Amino acid sequence: MQILDLDATSLAQKIRAKEVSCLEAADAFISHLAKVNPRINCLVEERFEQAREEARRYDALAAADGAKGKLFGVPVSIKESFNVAGMRTTCGLPSRKNRVEAVDATVVASLRAEGAVILGKTNTPALCFCQETDNKLFGRTNNPWNPKKTAGGSSGGEGALIAVGGAAVGLGGDIGGSIRFPSHFNGVIGFKSGAFQVPDKGVMPVFKNPWQQYMLGIGAMAKSVDDAELINGIIAYRKPRETNTTLFRLCIPGPHEKYPVGEETAAMLGKIAEEMKSCFSADIAQPPLFEQSALYWQLIMSVDGGRGIAETAFDPEKPRVALEYLKEVTLGNSELHRYLTWALIGAGLFKPGSRRFDRLKEDIRRGKAAVRKYLADRILVLPVYHSTAPDHGELYREIFSIRRTFLKYMPYVAFPNVWGLPALTVPVGTDKEGLPIGVQLISLAGNEQALFRAGRLLEEKFGGYRRCSAYD
Repeated sequence: MQILDLDATSLAQKIRAKEVSCLEAADAFISHLAKVNPRINCLVEERFEQAREEARRYDALAAADGAKGKLFGVPVSIKESFNVAGMRTTCGLPSRKNRVEAVDATVVASLRAEGAVILGKTNTPALCFCQETDNKLFGRTNNPWNPKKTAGGSSGGEGALIAVGGAAVGLGGDIGGSIRFPSHFNGVIGFKSGAFQVPDKGVMPVFKNPWQQYMLGIGAMAKSVDDAELINGIIAYRKPRETNTTLFRLCIPGPHEKYPVGEETAAMLGKIAEEMKSCFSADIAQPPLFEQSALYWQLIMSVDGGRGIAETAFDPEKPRVALEYLKEVTLGNSELHRYLTWALIGAGLFKPGSRRFDRLKEDIRRGKAAVRKYLADRILVLPVYHSTAPDHGELYREIFSIRRTFLKYMPYVAFPNVWGLPALTVPVGTDKEGLPIGVQLISLAGNEQALFRAGRLLEEKFGGYRRCSAYD
């Protein structure tokens, strides 16, 4: 097996056994990225020479039996919105192109402490405020399985990079499907942590509102469920509790009349139900408040009318969102991508009034109790999206349409964010065009062990991650 195909767990074992040197591993990924990145534009800032130097230093330690750390010498990639000391954190804003960070994000520091070698940073939409990865500073990321298709977002660069085997493992964040969209579209493993399970210090954009903070999750974008569990064990505040997976029910609700799912995805869910019935008792109960989740998600993201994001986007000037949007669509010369300014206009339109917000808070309070009861002994299996990766721009039109079609297309993704739930995305097959299909496994924070065990069963039965080798 090539180094490019190895997950972080396997590569770390080979480095410890001295079957592969740290420099060999770094060079393999660096050479590959130099070849594939011009086609898909996933990596937007590299630190290749520093990575090689760190690898040489780790090889010297290994020779003296000083190899320590769960990721000792393992090359990794990081979403551009996470601070890495000595590198820029721009979130795709040209106004931040010269800002170099002095301190690692907390999660990045945790990976380094375990011996990870950072290769570089991957593309995002502007301020991670869209589910398609495109911005005015670095441009658009393409899906490696078909460059005419979206890589998703906001961790789209990370998803595309892991899909081609550009690092052993990567790191992303998710407040509205930002790990799960790219994982599904690019055919990689993705794990969104539950609410407040992983520190977000040093991550852009900074969400100061506690309702928005509750929806944020951080985790691995990976080649294996083992790696998702490994990374979560490194960056999470606490270990998941021991759970007896055999006591859990696997819930795959039947087709929902309001929320479409493509025929191939629906067929795959049926196959999963059939294959997994020997391992879990089956259940088809619809999750509580599923229909309301997309609206709740939009209201929470619009709590401040998008003011916090707008202030960051226009810093140090006063925000002029509508004017900048018109400037872009008419002249094409704004520094802010129209995806961002249109989303901010939408946040302003959806900002809940005080009475509506009070009602939302009460709905969420009651909803949390119902969701906790439902998921206490269940693993919920949902599609990520109604289709495989669509053409560039189509996802944006579906989610940000003035016709409010997000209510139709977002519930599957919004449900884990609104209720602060961990969600593990696993590739389970492809459509007739060869584009990946993933599903998400969802349960309560604290039930991560059950999610990882169920995810490994899906890997075994359906193949899991398969590297896109079209660029070799």
